Amino acid sequence: MLVIQLNELMLHPLTGHHCTCTSVAGQVETYKLVLSQFDMHHLVFGLVCRYRIQSDRKVAICSVHPSEQATLQCLGCVKAKIPVAKSYHCTPKCFSDAWQHHRVLHDRAASAVNENGNEEEELYGRFNSSGSGVINASLSGSASSASLTNGSTPLYPAAVTQRSGETWFEVGHSKTYTPSADDIGHVLKFECAVVDAESKHHVGHTNTLLTSRVIPAPSPTPRRLIPVSGLDAMAPLDSDGRIASSGTFTVLSYNILSDVYATNDTYNYCPSWALSWPYRRQNLLREIVGYRADIVCLQEVQSDHYEEFFAPELDKHGYQALYKRKTNEVYNGNAHTIDGCATFFRRDRFSHVKKYEVEFNKAAQSLTDALVPNAQRKTALNRLVKDNVALIVVLEAKFSNQGADNPGKRQLLCVANTHINVHQDLKDVKLWQVLTLLKGLEKIAASADIPMLVCGDFNSVPGSAPHSLLAMGKVDQLHPDLVVDPLGILRPHSKLTHQLPLVSAYSPFARVGAGLGSDLQRRRMDATTNEPLFTNCTRDFIGTLDYIFYTADSLTVESLLELLDEESLRKDTALPSPEWSSDHIALLAEFRCKPRPRR
Repeated sequence: MLVIQLNELMLHPLTGHHCTCTSVAGQVETYKLVLSQFDMHHLVFGLVCRYRIQSDRKVAICSVHPSEQATLQCLGCVKAKIPVAKSYHCTPKCFSDAWQHHRVLHDRAASAVNENGNEEEELYGRFNSSGSGVINASLSGSASSASLTNGSTPLYPAAVTQRSGETWFEVGHSKTYTPSADDIGHVLKFECAVVDAESKHHVGHTNTLLTSRVIPAPSPTPRRLIPVSGLDAMAPLDSDGRIASSGTFTVLSYNILSDVYATNDTYNYCPSWALSWPYRRQNLLREIVGYRADIVCLQEVQSDHYEEFFAPELDKHGYQALYKRKTNEVYNGNAHTIDGCATFFRRDRFSHVKKYEVEFNKAAQSLTDALVPNAQRKTALNRLVKDNVALIVVLEAKFSNQGADNPGKRQLLCVANTHINVHQDLKDVKLWQVLTLLKGLEKIAASADIPMLVCGDFNSVPGSAPHSLLAMGKVDQLHPDLVVDPLGILRPHSKLTHQLPLVSAYSPFARVGAGLGSDLQRRRMDATTNEPLFTNCTRDFIGTLDYIFYTADSLTVESLLELLDEESLRKDTALPSPEWSSDHIALLAEFRCKPRPRR
């Protein structure tokens, strides 16, 4: 579905003015009207009309720079029956620069029909930096109007100036409007008028808003699920790309980038319209729903966004929601915008058994009361209190893979979801919070024979002390991260252990011959740590911070969501981008419960 995205607009009905905005495919736009107390007694919200300029000829849009008119088309895409929107480019240089990524479309199309390489080479030619060998068709009447700018001028114009003498025709008459594919390439005009409740006459001026040309919603190539189990390496995939098995379940972990952190100063390489929450929330929802995960663990979910958007929207797709907001001893902003961890599960696959909430601030208070002298407790708490939380959920599966040996046995599953948001200089605090979480999970494991998943953004790179504790069950007493411990909370170092048999879900990608299609994924792994090369990619940092750990004695990994390559993301500088609306990438793993011996 194509919709237009506009920033929330505040209009006063009695002071009409002309407004402009950037239009983006992918969002429904609504108006908010500011009325005085007098207005509320005498006026009603009357007319919202949507027009498309009739004399404005529809044009093809560049697939790389959607604010630019296309001047050439790739004939290879046409022949390969690739979606036509991806075949357009604004200049030969644009086509040349994009060729390395563009050719992937050709390769996939050729692979799908099992064509040989000779025919493809003859059709597409070989690219060099000058663009020689390009076969393209110039779009008549448009070449002279190309105006791509690669300097400081923004690629996405803020507005289109209205010209006199043009004819508009109405395409909508409501408070919201969802543009169709016919609107792409056109300018839209929105008119808002206030009507007297009694006379039905317009009051004051009509407010008008013009958009830039409507652009197509970015459409990233869907990420595939790659089998990694030797048993199921050739197992059939269903229409959603999932292994066809009733005894497996999928888990998604994703830091979605809270709106309060998504500032233009931090991510100034991302177009403002793509960074706005109204756009990002729809793009994130589309992505999350598209994975069809049975369990979804999200981090950096603002409390207002959870209540007003994610919980009701995912409820429509069959998910039950649980949420733990971060504490606010440190945070001094709006209480409604505090973020937290949200866990969703499909009601047809699982039922809720129990919920545990971990507040690391409370654990810090207990720790300082026990270990720190009274005179130093305030200083200690200033270091330890970071408002971080974890949400632990015990679920019962509504499916069974226990087999005939264990008929009717309950299959429980414990899922931990956390965000360890601690400054990199506070290595002792970060490790202590991870240890605190694992000790809590050990208590649950001791009380029940239950498989466990530990998901989240740990803000810890592979090889760091928190990662070593998670993946190895201990931390080397000579690890450099242990040097920083002014409060002595990590001593003795021998206590930095746990007994959970945790393994990183993505480690199978590092194994040779792990499964069909995993060769490419192995190149996106760090062979020294058996972790992805990155899960977080900004202009200033790239590395792995997010993980899904599982108890290897009770679960096996069947398949994994393919990783992204850095080069494909750098075409938009970094994350977030118009295609991917967080600075993190989603991780997803499919698991199977191991049959447990009868006791």
